[in-house]
Amino acid sequence: MNAPPTARLLSRARAALVIFGGPLALLAATVAAAGGAARSARAGRLPRPHAAAMLGAAGAYVAALPRLRNWGATRKERGRALAGDETVPRCSVQHTRAVTIAASGEQVWPWLVQIGQDRAGFYSYTWLENLAGCRMVNADRIHPEWQQREVGEIVLLHHETGIEVVAVDPGRSLTLQHGWYFVLEPDGPDRSRLFARWRFPPGPLGLAFALLIDLPHHLMERRMLLAIKQHAEAAAGAAR
Repeated sequence: MNAPPTARLLSRARAALVIFGGPLALLAATVAAAGGAARSARAGRLPRPHAAAMLGAAGAYVAALPRLRNWGATRKERGRALAGDETVPRCSVQHTRAVTIAASGEQVWPWLVQIGQDRAGFYSYTWLENLAGCRMVNADRIHPEWQQREVGEIVLLHHETGIEVVAVDPGRSLTLQHGWYFVLEPDGPDRSRLFARWRFPPGPLGLAFALLIDLPHHLMERRMLLAIKQHAEAAAGAAR
């Protein structure tokens, strides 16, 4: 049964608050602190301690963005092409996160392909996802009935919304709408590298979205990659 319009609106508002609330609060506080510092400078006074601290925190956050966007990826990996780049040929911001897994790509793929709110979840912080009303439950095993993804299918992010599958190369890559995709590559015997990349097109909207989503997305995606690594390595070890 579909939820009433008011309930859907409240659910989406709550999700937006959880996702964007932190970065928006930091942005608002930084703007206020910058205004206060400017007024102090015009009056010939030193900025107030709290304003200086907020500006310092904002500066530290901006300085940390490259590391957040490229957690686990080498400089060479950040600059190279991956399957899925063609969905956003020109980008203003690119995230490339990666993890090494002591399991083959064929052993990792079943965990990756079953992601989705209505399937295995995203192996991340369900308490935070459910705070946003996602109703997420993470799977701790491979489900045979969830091992197929077709182009045009919707991978649910929330019980009311999701993004479309753009391309699937079984065992190699899963490309989703809006420039978000995952790539598996061999890294020696019984080892693989799992990449998660997100590309934002040029323009103010893409840049603003990238700035707002950077911190929460880093936290959630990092946890996702590490959880897939943990599950795949445990399963591979049990199969040896």
